Amino acid sequence: MAQFSSGLRLTDLDDFIAPSQECIKPVKVERIPGSKVAKVQIDGDGGYAQIDEDGTRTTLPKAKITLTDCLACSGCVTSAETVLITQQSHEEMCRVLKESQSVSQESYKRRFAVVSLSPQSRVSLAARYGLTLKETEEKLTTLLKRLGVERVYDTAVANHLALIESGKEFLSRYGDGLTQPGLLPMLTSACPGWVCYAEKTQGSYVLPYISTTKSPQQIMGSLVKDHLAATLGKQNDSIYHIAVMPCYDKKLEASREDFYNDVYKTRDVDCVVTSLEIERLVEDQGIDFSSLDSTPLDVLFDCDRRTPQDHIGGGSGGYLEFVLRYAARELYGHMVDQIKYRTVRNADFKEVMVEIEGKPTLKFAAAYGFRNIQTLVQKIKRQKCPYHFVEVMACPSGCLNGGGQIRPQDGETAKELVVRLNELYATAEMVDPVTSVEVKRLYGDWLGGEDSEKVQACLHTQYHAIEKTENAFNIKW
Repeated sequence: MAQFSSGLRLTDLDDFIAPSQECIKPVKVERIPGSKVAKVQIDGDGGYAQIDEDGTRTTLPKAKITLTDCLACSGCVTSAETVLITQQSHEEMCRVLKESQSVSQESYKRRFAVVSLSPQSRVSLAARYGLTLKETEEKLTTLLKRLGVERVYDTAVANHLALIESGKEFLSRYGDGLTQPGLLPMLTSACPGWVCYAEKTQGSYVLPYISTTKSPQQIMGSLVKDHLAATLGKQNDSIYHIAVMPCYDKKLEASREDFYNDVYKTRDVDCVVTSLEIERLVEDQGIDFSSLDSTPLDVLFDCDRRTPQDHIGGGSGGYLEFVLRYAARELYGHMVDQIKYRTVRNADFKEVMVEIEGKPTLKFAAAYGFRNIQTLVQKIKRQKCPYHFVEVMACPSGCLNGGGQIRPQDGETAKELVVRLNELYATAEMVDPVTSVEVKRLYGDWLGGEDSEKVQACLHTQYHAIEKTENAFNIKW
């Protein structure tokens, strides 16, 4: 089955659809006045057939479920991956690229393909093929451009924008949150598994605490479909945007209606493929990945990018460490050099305190994995959560251990692989988002300033409590 996070597979802890059961999208049947009653027969293979009074048998087609339907459901994510991801797979990506290459440049069917590469996927592929981060991204660029991709970017600049917006949002919440309820702790929003779980099960009670800042994937979606499209002189529906991500939950995020452009009938991210699917693509095509030529990544601006770039704070986005340093500097004029974590419940629940004489203590935490998320939510509901900010991720050990990452090889354990991935991640050049030239240019050239309406439209989003509906699988008898 698709390796969706446990936060998506479990909502009320008893509604996971087993592999023997299929998730069927409800279909509205129009009843015609005066029509006679027919019987529905369930065949041995699980198919449905309508039997009229005269014995006429009509096979009833199954409804297809897209990822959008899955997000609209208030139950769970089915284990039938083939039902869910009809538009989110490496096969679909290859189909669109092949179709686009078969038509002329002037044809409306010609799509300008752009790929966004996440740092976690880059690390996973580097570990799989025994390469450096730079070698990995350059060989992947060669592979993707052979398939028909026009541009390949990393998501570093989108990560930086997400961190800066999160820092600014925290300052705004912190100022009011000490006196107003419902603002603190601020909970990160980069993990779609966690967000979907909160929408489905916690509703309007927890959602106000979640940061409105888009994830790096969706910020990159806005950047590609809005800024890059304008720079290239193209309409955004002519761009086919592919994101290479560490997690299957990212497919669900890309399918949200919030990230769909009604005017051009296109999504900010058209297709999400995981690190694991890139590995399958390499195997399907019989390619020796390590022997591929090297092609540098594309850059948004004329800048000298000699090495892969990222940010301090670990492989799950670095939200806790960036926002903590940002807040200490902006609120108290204090520079935080080293951050010391204290394990609270287990290795995936840690806290950090910054104590400055005469100032309120800043209390931050990181909660990874569904069990720790449940504990955190219960503390918030009981109004006993002591933290100002929590970095929340659905996967144990964070994004480097995402369900879409490549599995351990040659007898290596999962824990050993995570250690190796963290070591590889740390080899990237760590850049301070605040000093990034690319970030400053995007705020000026694309967004029209750091406090513009376009910043809110392109870098922030909203959440929706999904009303629970009863069905035969979640009724408690």
